[in-house]
Amino acid sequence: MDVEPRDKGILLEPFVHQVGGHSCVLRFNETTLCKPLVPREHQFYETLPAEMRKFTPQYKGVVSVSFEEDEDRNLCLIAHPLKGDHGTVDSVDNSDCEPKSKLLRWTNKKHHVLETDKTSKDWVRQHRKEEKAKSHKLEEEFEWLKKSEVLYYSVEKKGNVSSQLKHYNPWSMKCHQQQLQRMKENAKHRNQYKFILLENLTSRYEVPCVLDLKMGTRQHGDDASEEKAANQIRKCQQSTSAVIGVRVCGMQVYQAGSGQLMFMNKYHGRKLSVQGFKEALFQFFHNGRYLRRELLGPVLRKLTELKGVLERQESYRFYSSSLLIIYDGKERPEVALDSDAEDLEDLSEESADESAGAYAYKPIGTSSVDVRMIDFAHTTCRLYGEDSVVHEGQDAGYIFGLQSLIDIVTEISEESGE
Repeated sequence: MDVEPRDKGILLEPFVHQVGGHSCVLRFNETTLCKPLVPREHQFYETLPAEMRKFTPQYKGVVSVSFEEDEDRNLCLIAHPLKGDHGTVDSVDNSDCEPKSKLLRWTNKKHHVLETDKTSKDWVRQHRKEEKAKSHKLEEEFEWLKKSEVLYYSVEKKGNVSSQLKHYNPWSMKCHQQQLQRMKENAKHRNQYKFILLENLTSRYEVPCVLDLKMGTRQHGDDASEEKAANQIRKCQQSTSAVIGVRVCGMQVYQAGSGQLMFMNKYHGRKLSVQGFKEALFQFFHNGRYLRRELLGPVLRKLTELKGVLERQESYRFYSSSLLIIYDGKERPEVALDSDAEDLEDLSEESADESAGAYAYKPIGTSSVDVRMIDFAHTTCRLYGEDSVVHEGQDAGYIFGLQSLIDIVTEISEESGE
């Protein structure tokens, strides 16, 4: 369906594959996401070195995001082109977007409280009390999420696993609700926000398995307050960040063999020992029945290539940046060598399960796995000019974390070899 973004705007939906971070990440369309614009991150994407582009999401521009209501007074977030910018939204493929005329009711209704003769002060007081209770309930739900650090859900194999994932990912939905609540509370003072558009790295996977790794031995930026810096230093010292330069920030895995979805959040990631980190990595590449060994070689090659790229970057520091590893949890069976190739198209998961002796579960063709750097709000480089601290040489902490990751994945690969 054609969309008229300039007149109607584009409805933004929650991004269901977010496994880490608190920033509000929204789905612009199937291949594009958007997140609040942070000046330094925007500057990074507009000036990043050419050889780093293959290891970062494609930057697609900036839009203006505002709260708007549908005819039933349901609050929604709508993206519009920036004033005077007629190309930003139109330059992105909008064929998959939801037009404003098809607003989804994914927030509570917003009630206008008017001090009139028909509206008693008691009603107003009660209404405000109910709104406050809703806010407290959201905080309680988020506290529960912190305690539920690792969750497993059984899914229906016969159903659409991808659609079920949308209902299960707790971190994505709770973080989104919390961020939306903050924006709603500030709406009286501000209703226009700038968001950057970025490539949706999960769009080419049917059931994305996502690992979010916080990289480096230091997480606080040069502009951090003493309290913020102390807090980040403590988190690094109490986690694997200080020892190996990397820690788990979030994980989403579909284990096709057991029919389970597994989610791990950053609170659990901080508690892991180095051995626990290695076990978490093993779990990420395990499908519930066996290790997806065919993914390890491509991951190692990309990590090694990225390490070489960063070793050539002078003065950059990627404080608080994350590294994403993504692959498809939906495996397709490969027919036996003596079978007709046409059988492959008709082979369902159920028939493959019944014919375990005749079929092997292996991806067809080259395994697709992605490795990308994200989150650059605290990145610094001498090219930016305005920073109070200018660093020399490589980002040793980030590179140390990459080497640790390479070593651990190599160990997993060697230990699992026949």
